[in-house]
Amino acid sequence: MVNLKKYNRVSKLFVIFLTLFFAFSCSKKNYSITKIEGKRIQITEKQNQVPEIENYIKPYREHINKDLDSILAYCPETLDKSSGKWQTTIGNLMADVSLMRGNLVFQNREKKNIDICLLNSGGIRSILPKGNITARNAFEIMPFENSMVVIALKGEQVLELVDFFIADKKAHPLAGITFTIDKTNKPKNILVQGKPIAKETIYYVGTNDYLADGGDNMNFFQKGIQKYDLDYKLRNILIDYFKQVDTIPVLKDNRIIAE
Repeated sequence: MVNLKKYNRVSKLFVIFLTLFFAFSCSKKNYSITKIEGKRIQITEKQNQVPEIENYIKPYREHINKDLDSILAYCPETLDKSSGKWQTTIGNLMADVSLMRGNLVFQNREKKNIDICLLNSGGIRSILPKGNITARNAFEIMPFENSMVVIALKGEQVLELVDFFIADKKAHPLAGITFTIDKTNKPKNILVQGKPIAKETIYYVGTNDYLADGGDNMNFFQKGIQKYDLDYKLRNILIDYFKQVDTIPVLKDNRIIAE
């Protein structure tokens, strides 16, 4: 006859053993790195060395190059940001184009007009060469992903904008506003859209998202009453403009006059 008492004792020991075994086997193990090995794999070698990679990316490269190199317009002379002290040919173009095309979006959405456009000279990274102009030129001039925004500023903040412009001594792209710098380095005859500036009037100033957040020390933008994001990249503004015109104008009007 089986001794059930002894059998139960053995069963209990066996269950305890299994429980401990699984508990330890499932416990978290600590690992540490003792050695790191790496191998450099070249993907930019000659075509006959990596044909699979080249064959894979070739159609995409050709498609992109075709889009970038399609002729959009013609520029009669080279535009660059060293063409003047207070304003430049390429700066005038970029500010005017941004104000004009930005207005198409702003008027449609908000039923308002952009009065002024101010960009930064440092954002212009290339010339616009004489000859045929392509989308690639727009990418070279504006390689960043900056979008256009509109800030509602009171006239007193626009006066700060003018003071900053004079103190910074850089030919930042500017449109919609003109002024004279007198012999004491102070502004006078400030006109917005051809009318004398008024401190309490609200003006809508187009700029890029970087400057709107106070970039390049343009802190007056942060005092804005309202901000409108047009979701329109400056680079795309240029490309759309190139598609719109046949010959790009060379703008040499006097927006800033120094006595």
